Amino acid sequence: MTAKTLAATGLKARVLTQHTLNPRQAGHPWSARADRLQSITGLALGGFLLLHMHFESSILLGKEVFYQVVQLLEGGMFSSSGHGFPWVTKAFSVFMLIVVCLHAALALRRFPTQLGQWRQLRAHLGSIAHKDTHAWFWQLVTGFVLFFLVPVHLFTMILNPEIGPHLSAERVFHDNAWVLYGLLLPAVVVHAMIGLYRVSVKWGWVQNRKRMRHTIKGLIVYLLCLGSASLVAYMLIGQGLSVPVTPFVPGQ
Repeated sequence: MTAKTLAATGLKARVLTQHTLNPRQAGHPWSARADRLQSITGLALGGFLLLHMHFESSILLGKEVFYQVVQLLEGGMFSSSGHGFPWVTKAFSVFMLIVVCLHAALALRRFPTQLGQWRQLRAHLGSIAHKDTHAWFWQLVTGFVLFFLVPVHLFTMILNPEIGPHLSAERVFHDNAWVLYGLLLPAVVVHAMIGLYRVSVKWGWVQNRKRMRHTIKGLIVYLLCLGSASLVAYMLIGQGLSVPVTPFVPGQ
């Protein structure tokens, strides 16, 4: 119909006009890049956690095994004495702190910053039974906890990078670091494993979400048991040490 015909029939014509989108509302290219970078740093931290917890758990195989693992990781094969270089641990801890800060800064983009937003989030979670949304909420909570705990742990390793069966046990038992690790263990395991699940689903690497959720739950239980057993082992070793603690020497 023409405009005259519409007017004669009493109908109003709708005029379509071009709408200019606001980049702030439609999204910015940096947002997509930030998502990719957040996923990359998250995968790196999750992979490191898996390796780190298994290296730490070598204490369950005995002091000698843990000592050899530490020397290997600190480049003992390049030392004439066979003893590793503690500065390797310090440098790697600095690097990990940078990665953690970058990952946290990217994640804060979607972090609720007002009390009203938290209330709306809780109300929304109570009204739906979507497992992935609930998983995201627990990742949010554990991420908030880790924001305070992880830097403390890394700064400790930067300031005192000496690692060994006796020195690590001294830190855990005599310096009461078991309190920090007892809080850090469940928070970091839950956060990292849920993060690996969400990244896998987000980028289409996993199609069967139910099977992946079961795998992640199994990993969480396994890592919590492994980390708890390692922590108990360090405490038992530390309990039997007298202060000042002497470093462990193989064969003695």
